[in-house]
Amino acid sequence: MLSRREARHWISSVILTAALLAGAAGVSAPHVVAEPDRPGTGSQGADPIAVPPTRPAIERIEPINDRRLRVFVQSPAMGRTVQVQVLLPEDRSRPRPTVYMLDGRSASSNSNNWLEEAHVDRFYADKDVNVVLTIGGPASYYTDWQRPDPVLGTNRWETFLAAELPPLIDAEFLGNGRNAVMGVSMGAEAAMMLMVRLPGLYSAVAAHSGCYSIGSELGQAQARAIVATYLGQPDNMFGRYDDPDWLAHDVTAHAEALRGKAVYVSVGNGVPGAYDVPGNPDIVGALTFGAPLEAGANICTHRLADRLTELGIPATVNFRATGTHSWPYWTDELALSWPTIADAIGAS
Repeated sequence: MLSRREARHWISSVILTAALLAGAAGVSAPHVVAEPDRPGTGSQGADPIAVPPTRPAIERIEPINDRRLRVFVQSPAMGRTVQVQVLLPEDRSRPRPTVYMLDGRSASSNSNNWLEEAHVDRFYADKDVNVVLTIGGPASYYTDWQRPDPVLGTNRWETFLAAELPPLIDAEFLGNGRNAVMGVSMGAEAAMMLMVRLPGLYSAVAAHSGCYSIGSELGQAQARAIVATYLGQPDNMFGRYDDPDWLAHDVTAHAEALRGKAVYVSVGNGVPGAYDVPGNPDIVGALTFGAPLEAGANICTHRLADRLTELGIPATVNFRATGTHSWPYWTDELALSWPTIADAIGAS
């Protein structure tokens, strides 16, 4: 029989899962049954190699055009070859900073929504930075799971993104060691988790429409619901409800780690805004799914902002007067957050 606390978690997870599943249908973000370590499935993002690699290495690079590349990395942590995509600046003659961009819950195995929805290749066309975009990892939180999942496979994203990948990117593409990390929705929480757990790696973070209290009852219920929409088993991520690993990844609880870093956080409030109008092909999903989800993210963001204020840690927080949980608003935030990011990493 479930304890009272477990029952509350279960009820919250059921409600959130139902909302997320309904929203997935409304915004064309399918829940996917992914078989582990199979080409093009779930969190894999690239064909696995026959023998797990023993050291991180770039296996091959495939140009998409002269400034956008597919980079295939042998990852011992993930036990396979993992694809990322890299955007290069026009001038590649001198070292430059690197911006890592994490996708949301519906990350696909062949691209990144920052590219498909926000067209970051255009935004960064005149910026003197390398941009690294995750490929794959739906419902993974881009973190290290405690154990492989029968559906979502092996997820050791924190080790891959923070330990294995940066030295390879810097060596191959003249990175100068100054890094920023950005994310939306699930990726926003993931970006902030990376920031507080590895503050020495990043100078700046931009997080849009995320929740940052994964160790709380509602925060854990929300995370479990997201994993469940892709038929993953949440216990495989951070363990059972009372496992200390949940609190260890709670950004609000560990907000002190953000001291001295450049922090930009944004969120709407669920009230329909400038982009939630007739003629928008995604308006149904934005209103039925994106509105309540953004309202929840607003509560989460207020909680983090209040904690930063208590600690005396400066941050740029944009509480928009309107807006749903959808890409047009995050596209705007890409430009709005750039001055904070650029100043911290010395980018132009």
